[in-house]
Amino acid sequence: MTKCYDLIVFDWDGTVMDSTALIAGSIQAACRDVGLPEPTDVVARYVIGLGLDEALRHAVPGLKESKRGDLVERYRYHFLAQDESVALFDGARQTIVGLHAAGSLLAVATGKSEQGLKRAMQTSGMESYFHATRTADKTLSKPNPAMLLEIMDELGVVARRALMVGDTTHDLQMARNAGVDAIGMTHGAHPADQLRELNPLMLANNFFELQVWLKERC
Repeated sequence: MTKCYDLIVFDWDGTVMDSTALIAGSIQAACRDVGLPEPTDVVARYVIGLGLDEALRHAVPGLKESKRGDLVERYRYHFLAQDESVALFDGARQTIVGLHAAGSLLAVATGKSEQGLKRAMQTSGMESYFHATRTADKTLSKPNPAMLLEIMDELGVVARRALMVGDTTHDLQMARNAGVDAIGMTHGAHPADQLRELNPLMLANNFFELQVWLKERC
């Protein structure tokens, strides 16, 4: 792979790791546990990519503060019971390793917590390939551009030389807000028609299509 962008930033859940179903199911199970209305699959998938508190408030409108702590605790219980078994998407490791070997700067911008991302990276063996990370508990949540702006500042890359790869409208809107090009991955949380509305450079159904696009463009 040759390098056309100095920096490529990946979302994690639903983009690199095939965790959409686990996250949505954990939100729904947590709501059942504490006696709150269970969000639909569409709603539970829509909030993926946001910080946990923000995601739960969107998924459960009118969430009372007295219930918030219990809901967070039950979500983490259900998610952590299964997260080590979640795999990377086919081609994700190959793509990221190839980009790293070609000299690209790589980063992650995610709605996960710092601890959660570290756990996921260690479990998947991907920790050594990324030069910077930003998580929702350390800066402003998507679609605010803070994650991308902070990563670019840390790594000394201007917006026109950066690319965001994500599976949600939150990712694509964050990229737009930061003035960064974006690619939408259709194998994650948000459907292709919603991603297309934000005019990404392309929609990739998988990492193999992303690899082809990068090779052709560069």
